[in-house]
Amino acid sequence: MKVTQEKLPASQIGLEIEITPEITKQTYEQVIKNLASTANIPGFRKGKVPRPILLQRLGTTRIKAAALEELIQDGIEQAVKQESIPAIGQPQLRSSFEDLIKNYEPGKPLTISAAVDVEPEVNLVQYTDLQAKAEEVKFDPERVENTLDKERQELATLIPVEGRAAQIGDIAVVDFKGSFARVEGEDETAELEPIPGAEATDFQVELQEDKFIPGFISGIVGMNPEETKEIAAQFPDPYANEELAGKAATFTVTLKELKEKELPEINDDLAQEISDFETLEELRASLVERYQKEADDKTKTNKQEALLAELLKHVEVDLPATLIEQEVDSMLTQTAMRLSQQGLDVRKLFTQDIIPQLRERSRTEAIERIKRSLSLREIGKRESIEVTPEEIAARVTELLEQYPEEQDVDEDKLRSIVENELLTEKIIDWLLEHSSIELVPEGSLSPAEETEETEDAESDADGDTPQTEEENSETSTEVTEE
Repeated sequence: MKVTQEKLPASQIGLEIEITPEITKQTYEQVIKNLASTANIPGFRKGKVPRPILLQRLGTTRIKAAALEELIQDGIEQAVKQESIPAIGQPQLRSSFEDLIKNYEPGKPLTISAAVDVEPEVNLVQYTDLQAKAEEVKFDPERVENTLDKERQELATLIPVEGRAAQIGDIAVVDFKGSFARVEGEDETAELEPIPGAEATDFQVELQEDKFIPGFISGIVGMNPEETKEIAAQFPDPYANEELAGKAATFTVTLKELKEKELPEINDDLAQEISDFETLEELRASLVERYQKEADDKTKTNKQEALLAELLKHVEVDLPATLIEQEVDSMLTQTAMRLSQQGLDVRKLFTQDIIPQLRERSRTEAIERIKRSLSLREIGKRESIEVTPEEIAARVTELLEQYPEEQDVDEDKLRSIVENELLTEKIIDWLLEHSSIELVPEGSLSPAEETEETEDAESDADGDTPQTEEENSETSTEVTEE
């Protein structure tokens, strides 16, 4: 078989495959023989249909098409094997199938044009002496105190309050019903339109401004038990429920009961209650160590991300479609598994209409991930960076000891994953040693607008969800679960 190779864009190799006259004839005859044994033609037993009748009934075009399918598949497979081409994915036919049928004459040579994806060549223009900036995350001692205070709040005892009005920090038990506010100028006697789901009985809410939509908490402050009041509030914009976003609302609220928190002291007793430590000093030291390590790890991650982003500026690689599609598949599979573990119905989220959009949105990240992986692998080869069997065995043993409850662990697959992770860590550490990463204050590299949007989003996500009693969770869904 004569094969001519041609280098194509996107890490493809074009193949011109000339199939010999003997093969074109042999395949054609074999197809006729197979069809003769299976064709169901009235008046003839299977396997006894005369050749002229068979050709007349089935038509030469159909027979040629069947023979061509075999010739194309076998021809490309043999060509790839003959030329020792490290193909990835499925080969693609570049010739027009219709033209092949027209040109195909059994007993004469046939030329097929195809293309196969291959592993791309990685051109590292530069990978040492890289310079980048990364944000340094510093340990904040206030996190320790905030953690202790949060645990203290969790252990608080609720004490009934009498003889005074509601104030910030109290726990209020209320009945409420929400309606859309009346537009100015409307008939004062007109009934307000109820807000679906914005109704609850014996609803317990902490009087903190970030625990409900704006205006609701401040309206309760100053009320006395058994008092009923109409409170004006405003749904944020944007809001999770788009139909409510930005709308003004009126809540009819009855304050039924008022409680305040009695907090335990922050001492050794609290440390023993919330941890395995005997003293508060030991607990504080543990929290300091934990949060210091978190800050150091985040700083290291920032350095790695900055380094890899800079590295990709100096990498030239023409990615084949096969690798990109495989990476997109992997990303969507990981996302689906994560959502499924969270109890969501993946089939409803990943519909036939949505999947193409998800694939397209994932392409940019997929391409970046592939470039990173290929670049690191190429650096590892050039610098002879390897992982020893002892290092792999030690990490595998560590993981198995951490998760003893896991059953049916595929240790071969686990070793492969561990080897890849350890090798990546070693290569990145090598790059860090041979590059210059300037640490800058946290937040200094993030655009101001982006930071504000992130903070607003986090505030919306945290602020509009009150902590409700379990029996109230099925009421007030529109207002509280957003």
